[in-house]
Amino acid sequence: MDETSRTRSAVHAYFERVERRDWEGFGALLAEDVVYEMPQSRERIRGKATYLQFNREYPGDWHLQVRRVVADGRHAAAWVDARVGAEHQDACVWFELSGQGLISRITDYWPEPYDPPPGREHLVERW
Repeated sequence: MDETSRTRSAVHAYFERVERRDWEGFGALLAEDVVYEMPQSRERIRGKATYLQFNREYPGDWHLQVRRVVADGRHAAAWVDARVGAEHQDACVWFELSGQGLISRITDYWPEPYDPPPGREHLVERW
């Protein structure tokens, strides 16, 4: 398996294991010095133990489903359908893997929906 395929597999495994709440298996994918960032809230978590605790303690009945993963070498991006109860959001998650094939950096973008500015109704289709 080439590097890009390993990266893609690691990202799919990341979401599968976190969705199953398989914390031991999830932790096995992470580098000890993993860094997790959420730019919208300007939060950063450093280290596997802290990141595992963050996920174990995350409130609500949340679920993540991968829509698409694009990988190139040791980098990948995932488009994710995130749900907490009845609330739905799309998320974009960026990954970086170490030379050992462990996830070393995760950047999570949670875009908020907003109404577009007026004046382009003739160009777009709203859904």
